[in-house]
Amino acid sequence: MLKSRRAGLLAAVCSFGLMAGAAQVASAETLADAIALAYQTNPTLQGQRASQRALDESIIQARTGLRPQVSASADVATSDGQNDGDAARASGAGITVSQPLYTGGRVSSQISAAEADVMTGQQGLRSVEASVIQAVITAYVDVRRDQERLRISQENVAVLQRQLDEARARFEVGEITRTDVAQAEARLAAAKASLASAQAQLAISRASYAAVVGQNPGDLAAEPSLETFLPPAIEAAFDAAEQNNAEILGAEYAERASAARVATARSARRPTVTASGTLGFDASTSPLAPGGAGGAFDDYQRSVSGRVAVSVPLFTGGLINSQVRAAQESNNADRQAIEETRRGVLRTVSQAWNSLVGARANLAANEEQVRAARIAFEGVRQEAQVGLRTTLDVLNAEQELRNAELSLVNARHDEYVAAAVLLSAMGKLEARYLTPDVAQYDVTANGKVFSHQLGWTPWDPAIELIDRVGAPPRPAPPAEGSVDAPVSTSN
Repeated sequence: MLKSRRAGLLAAVCSFGLMAGAAQVASAETLADAIALAYQTNPTLQGQRASQRALDESIIQARTGLRPQVSASADVATSDGQNDGDAARASGAGITVSQPLYTGGRVSSQISAAEADVMTGQQGLRSVEASVIQAVITAYVDVRRDQERLRISQENVAVLQRQLDEARARFEVGEITRTDVAQAEARLAAAKASLASAQAQLAISRASYAAVVGQNPGDLAAEPSLETFLPPAIEAAFDAAEQNNAEILGAEYAERASAARVATARSARRPTVTASGTLGFDASTSPLAPGGAGGAFDDYQRSVSGRVAVSVPLFTGGLINSQVRAAQESNNADRQAIEETRRGVLRTVSQAWNSLVGARANLAANEEQVRAARIAFEGVRQEAQVGLRTTLDVLNAEQELRNAELSLVNARHDEYVAAAVLLSAMGKLEARYLTPDVAQYDVTANGKVFSHQLGWTPWDPAIELIDRVGAPPRPAPPAEGSVDAPVSTSN
């Protein structure tokens, strides 16, 4: 099962910029694999999709206000005359059809509010998807980092064990003192403690990976570069965030929904027009024939009636005005929430950008530190063999090299996580960018399935057009191409 999934994602892996050879791709689990698996199975993401499908139903429910309502009734009555001994029965049945013609804009405003709510939910789903993918990336690079830290700790223990063996041998021939041996023993004990901590941390990171991805990590391939997706300057990052960030777009749609609810509240001041018709069958009360036969059920009278009712509210004790004011203040709060969200997102972009710049600087410095520390360690070790350096000098040089290697591993991890956080704030940390060849979840499919099914009538558009007189405009979906198209990172 795992091999077939990996084979199916090979194209996505290539698009994601993995430059490993074919044999390595076949044998190592990639970041694209992990993202694709989480995209398809992560319970947080699946739950949000289910919540969105439930929210889609609000549009269908709102649109029922444009459609006719049909009801049926039937009754049977029996009376027993105590004075003259006569008994009578009466029965009737009827079907009533009621069609709203104009609701003062109430139904059309409710539809607008529901559509804006659905679009808000769609942006919330984008936000959850970005959070899940960011968690996958963090878990992936956490495991890779901790694997490297474990490898460095294991090498450190092996090197210090050899140095301790050498120190004991030199102590036996009188070249060094017992103090030198004790120093080597102390460093080895500290290295073993660090090794145990590294093993524990790797186990913790593996558990976090399994929780978000859905399976334990195997042999993880090197994470691909995200450089192609990153902007050249912070100004471009700000522009992308303002156009594509799910939180900002969600806040804007939430404001449109509350504006539609203001119109819904105001529609209560307007008249409503409803047409109705009834088809009835009635039998008047009549004496029963001897033995209980005949009578009311032998002579039905059919009746057909229709009417158009106009209703205008004249006085509600201030209820409508109060509801309008409450809706307006809610809309004012949502309008302020847009700016608050925008500022928070721009702050996140700024922090992520500066974290990325700092991480890149640290990465370059740590690479130089590792290069210099490796040369210094080799030099000190060779000098110690000819008596120019002490055992402590060798131990210190080796410790500096291991610390530099650990710092380099951490810097690579921090740089990658900072890049992912920046992409998330820009609204570009999505599966369609990172695994474009994997089937994408269609957030609008549920609404398309039910929009013209049971309950829809051919005159819905005409009734809605009439009812939209004075109603707010419907919220427009995100413009096609407002989010940058995926960019391939393959060469």
